[in-house]
Amino acid sequence: MKEAVYIGRNPAAEPDLQQLLHEVALGDQEAFASVYDTVAGSVLGVVRAVLRDLAQSEEVAQDVLVEVWRTAPRYRPDRGTAINWILTLAHRRAVDRVRSVEAAAARDTKAALLDRTPEYDEVTEQVESRLEQEQVRRCLRTLTDLQRQSVTLAYYRGLTYREVAEALALPLGTVKTRLRDGLIRLRDCLGVTA
Repeated sequence: MKEAVYIGRNPAAEPDLQQLLHEVALGDQEAFASVYDTVAGSVLGVVRAVLRDLAQSEEVAQDVLVEVWRTAPRYRPDRGTAINWILTLAHRRAVDRVRSVEAAAARDTKAALLDRTPEYDEVTEQVESRLEQEQVRRCLRTLTDLQRQSVTLAYYRGLTYREVAEALALPLGTVKTRLRDGLIRLRDCLGVTA
């Protein structure tokens, strides 16, 4: 009869993890050292498969093994093997780390976007602008026809004093006076202080 050949560890040489976890639950440090030696490689492998980053994987694997020490009394043999319980802890902890890193990246992205947000409310600015425009229109209606025409041509169409005078067929001095008087009335109507 041929002897069985094992690749890797000989399963018969493996310690009984279920029994070791029971002893760890009672606070046996030597039992924990045996658990650690037995499962550390597998825990790191599971964690590394999820995280890919060696430094983070080592940190999470260490956290998992500390969790095994602290939560050993919660292990229930009727729910699965000891190694499956430990590797489930490892997988969950690795997934939690991925989610944590993604959440931190999302927070950083959101903070960066907030830094780029304008310091004004666009809707409020539009409403205020419309209210100001309406107030100017209302005040323009209080001007005489000649004042309103002069102000409109000069400030809304961008004509010079001379061009306004030519458009209205008035002397330049009259246009300047009407513009000055019209602007003073607008200033008073709008409540602008000089």
